[in-house]
Amino acid sequence: MSEVSNEKIPNNVNLSEDRKLQRALEKWLPNYLSWWQDMGPEGFQSKDVFLRTAISVDRDGWANFDYVKMPDYRWGIFLADAQPDRKIGFGDHADDLAWQEVPGEYRNVLRRIIVTQGDTEPASVEQQRYLGMSAPSLYDMRNLFQVNVEEGRHLWAMVYLLHSHFGRDGREEAEGLLERRSGDADKPRILGAFNAPMTDWLSFFMFTTFTDRDGKYQLLSLAESGFDPLARTCKFMLTEEAHHMFVGETGIQRVIQRACELLKTGNGDVREQGGVPFDMIQRALNHWYTLSLDLFGSEISSNAATYFAAGLKGRAYETKRTDDHVLLNEGFNIDVVRNNKLVNEEVALRNALNEVLRDDYTADNQKAVDRWNKVLRDNDINDYEFKLPSQRFNRSIGEYADYNFNPEGDLISKEAFDAKKAEWLMSPEDIEYLKSIQNQVTKPGQVANWIAPPKTGIKGRPVDYEYVRL
Repeated sequence: MSEVSNEKIPNNVNLSEDRKLQRALEKWLPNYLSWWQDMGPEGFQSKDVFLRTAISVDRDGWANFDYVKMPDYRWGIFLADAQPDRKIGFGDHADDLAWQEVPGEYRNVLRRIIVTQGDTEPASVEQQRYLGMSAPSLYDMRNLFQVNVEEGRHLWAMVYLLHSHFGRDGREEAEGLLERRSGDADKPRILGAFNAPMTDWLSFFMFTTFTDRDGKYQLLSLAESGFDPLARTCKFMLTEEAHHMFVGETGIQRVIQRACELLKTGNGDVREQGGVPFDMIQRALNHWYTLSLDLFGSEISSNAATYFAAGLKGRAYETKRTDDHVLLNEGFNIDVVRNNKLVNEEVALRNALNEVLRDDYTADNQKAVDRWNKVLRDNDINDYEFKLPSQRFNRSIGEYADYNFNPEGDLISKEAFDAKKAEWLMSPEDIEYLKSIQNQVTKPGQVANWIAPPKTGIKGRPVDYEYVRL
């Protein structure tokens, strides 16, 4: 079903047929717009931006491209088409009919899952709110704003579920999603990576590569949920998440390409010529990748086992897997620290599902890093290689949080870690340097010195198109 165009809230869920729900969401709308004006992109609310807007779930025409002022963006509620008689594909309820309403026994845990996912969406907008002021091109500025408005729409997707299925509790949780603030000492966002400061575009590109890919894998898991409205919501969100990772991956490719060019000019000093040297790119990679690893939770997790057993959250691509979907008797080997030594132990697979998802995520990230390394090879640079650090490195959650590891995954002392920290992770000096070179570029077709231009424009437009009218 396509959008009802004359409604305040575009949707394909027949919102007008549920007047109570419609009134509740229309009451939430001005609160959302107030949050957007306060915490959305600073200084650009009145500008026309060439944006993609979701208008349906049809594969051949789900989005419309046009100039829009961001506060006028038509945030909507879209669920993927229902599958008649869909069955739960995993856990203790495998082969039961999927739930159209929240099962009473799972009400609290399901609400927590939805709130946690929903909280990430406005958090990233808050983290990125000042980046437009240092955008390296109008193309990049537009991509930033596209990511922002789609994160806003993803918030709407979760708020719809809270309002439509959780009564007063859901309405209160929806208000809470607008009250927390990224990095706030008193009311921080729920997950650590979404409280981390984002002061520069290298961080933005790493965030959209790694943290949005975490979002992809969380959505893939929730798209398998036995709670059908959540599954259908997440399936549609995945269509938009892909663009966010494209922005990140290609952004880093262009930073690397420019560094390669600067390496071959002048005295060969990339930093002295205002570019981003390879070792700084690697430190940013280490920083945002490891922050994102924490988002999957602890390696050994009773919550993960509970979610799977209940049919609420499966493995990514669960229905496409050819192995057992109940996982009652299987084990999984995990490296853990015992007596200050790293040893391998077998745990019940249901308790290790966070690690299963993290391994899938890491393999997917490796493909992105391989593409970054191809930029080096294409520029005949064979003595450097970008690498994902070990999943044990720089962790704040899980089995490795209380220990220190080097990027290769070796257990080391705190003193040894601190001595090398500035070589491995972004430092205040790195951030100050990045801020010093990242000046806003607003002329169509021009790009900042520290990044190469994009290869193609957006939706058939040229690279020098006026993607944001300033």
